[in-house]
Amino acid sequence: MRARLGLVVLLFALAGLCWWWAAGQMRGMDNGPWTGLGGLSWFVGVWVVMMAAMMFPSVAPTVALYSRLTRRRSPAQPLAFAGGYLLTWAAAGLAAFAIGTALNSIWGGLFAWDRAGRWAAGATLLGAAVYELTPLKDVCLGKCRSPLGALLGSWREGWSGALRMGARNGAWCVGCCWALMASLFALGVMSLVWMAVVGGLIAFEKTVPWRRIASYGTAAVLLVIGVLLLAAPNAIPGLTDPGNAPMQQMAPMRSGPSPTTVTGH
Repeated sequence: MRARLGLVVLLFALAGLCWWWAAGQMRGMDNGPWTGLGGLSWFVGVWVVMMAAMMFPSVAPTVALYSRLTRRRSPAQPLAFAGGYLLTWAAAGLAAFAIGTALNSIWGGLFAWDRAGRWAAGATLLGAAVYELTPLKDVCLGKCRSPLGALLGSWREGWSGALRMGARNGAWCVGCCWALMASLFALGVMSLVWMAVVGGLIAFEKTVPWRRIASYGTAAVLLVIGVLLLAAPNAIPGLTDPGNAPMQQMAPMRSGPSPTTVTGH
């Protein structure tokens, strides 16, 4: 019991360190909806840290359950499970980077805020709200909320087994949360505010005891933000005005004035 509690505390501590690192690295990089993704290595590094910050608190109970099932005192193998989970989210980040780069190269100007950018962002939020109520979302959320059956059904021994089982659990989590992550891109992927909002929604729907209420509550939040984004973006606290430059490139070094928070258009 002490070992499992220590493991959960460690994951929360790692998440806290990742939040601290992200706060320093991402300051001034929030260009609002459809913030540019920068270079591949830079984006992947930031993305992995973001996922650890946002997802480790939610997956900590699953890692603790895996630790109990292994009946080992050493926390190293459960950490391999957590590493496999994070690898799956890294793969999801690579897919997002490929999609974003392709869209920017084909329709770069189309996603400017004063063209289709605002409408695409609003549609992404509304689509995410609809996905919350689909059977696929329900199945994936069920695997995340009650992982015992999934763990026992895909059990693998050893370090490689821990990595594979973590990656499999991460795949269920991606299936559950990909629309919420798409919403993060639509609101500002380099925004700590929206990272916290999306991470909070993920934790809410995975941990509260009322599963149906969690799904409908998350859908309602996404619906309200999506409607406001289309009808009255001024009313959304913390939304950054992207101006007329879609997919602006991030850079490790910060320079120049930061974008301003939306106060009017």
